[in-house]
Amino acid sequence: MGSKNNNALFYTCSLIEFIGRTVKRKREEVTDYLGKERIKRIYEYADVFHCEPIEKTADEFIEEAGITEGNFDNVKMCHYTVPDYWDIGEVYERLIEDAYEDSELMKGLWEVYHSWIDAQISDYNTDFYYQPRDYIAACYEEGVVL
Repeated sequence: MGSKNNNALFYTCSLIEFIGRTVKRKREEVTDYLGKERIKRIYEYADVFHCEPIEKTADEFIEEAGITEGNFDNVKMCHYTVPDYWDIGEVYERLIEDAYEDSELMKGLWEVYHSWIDAQISDYNTDFYYQPRDYIAACYEEGVVL
């Protein structure tokens, strides 16, 4: 559907992932804290934010959005090699691109993070997150792991 390899979307999803790991919150909760306007700002200025260390940008948004520490630690729960936050950001980016038109990427981002698939991608003890992108998109469309 959408254009492939949208760098701004990739950065936005990776930052959400990084923040989630930092504050131990589900990625859906991170998007709720950030809100649609802030996420849109991250997306629109991704090339600028990308010049800074991701830790610094994450800290600024955690503070600005008042994101508090949670107890969702999917990194600690992982029994295998933990995927890099850039790798997980790419999974979300591709899914959003595959499931939504270019004009609907922000709507798509919100819907993907607020759907059942967020918990599925965040479970690093399954092999779901490294399945082919077309398979993940098909699962999302069907509403179930196929």
